[in-house]
Amino acid sequence: MKGFIERAVNVFQKRKTEQKSTALLQPKQDILAVEMPVSLVYNGISHAVMMCSPQDLADFALGFSFTEGIIEKPADIYGIDVVEGCDGIEVQIELSSRQFMALKAHRRNLTGRTGCGICGTEQLSQVYKNLPKLDRTFQFDLCLLEDCLATLQAHQQLGQQTGATHACAFFDLQGKLLAIREDVGRHVALDKLIGWYIKAGKPQGFIIASSRASYEMVQKVVSCGVELLVAISAATDLAVKMADEHHLTLIGFARGGKGNIYSGKERLIF
Repeated sequence: MKGFIERAVNVFQKRKTEQKSTALLQPKQDILAVEMPVSLVYNGISHAVMMCSPQDLADFALGFSFTEGIIEKPADIYGIDVVEGCDGIEVQIELSSRQFMALKAHRRNLTGRTGCGICGTEQLSQVYKNLPKLDRTFQFDLCLLEDCLATLQAHQQLGQQTGATHACAFFDLQGKLLAIREDVGRHVALDKLIGWYIKAGKPQGFIIASSRASYEMVQKVVSCGVELLVAISAATDLAVKMADEHHLTLIGFARGGKGNIYSGKERLIF
């Protein structure tokens, strides 16, 4: 299923003549991002329903399962089937018996609005995950970042068509784009990218997100071992505290050859 549809709309545009300004109305085809419910079903039991764009859903299932702590490695999932229905899409995930028993022991009901990171969490203790501190294994030349940002923008196909989606992209340390994933929800876009990252064997590099850097975004990045997160928009206070605590390099407001370095500047070459 495509991530966009076309719909007829009426467009108004203000035009100025010699004597006065006039609003003209004319019909046009507009392109809209598809937003639909996607149910993640583990061994026949529905665990979460998220509002998503309907592509790269196998990557989403893998990434979500990993960042939520449902699996420890890709081999914990035996199979993923994407089944379209009348009311939405089911992603049917066959989980190992060991991980399924653990999931049932800590199961939460989660119905997520678009881009929601913690909807359905039952206890405050479930919000913060106990994650290890990141190793410092590389340095990145900041002179490469501007080209990476331009590459991200050029490859946001769904965003260019609709203006209604977020993107998360993975770059190697030489600034080469390795993968990009888009979605109406920023958390889902990141989970999709992390699903790709895990399948690709966790290559060395960093993530750029077209959104703000909230604490959930930082937590997801830390959970998969990526050491550098670059956000186009702002970072929140809790995101910076979490990045500091877990030794993540966090950059916000990255655009046009500038940005704010909130933590981890020792990984950066100026």
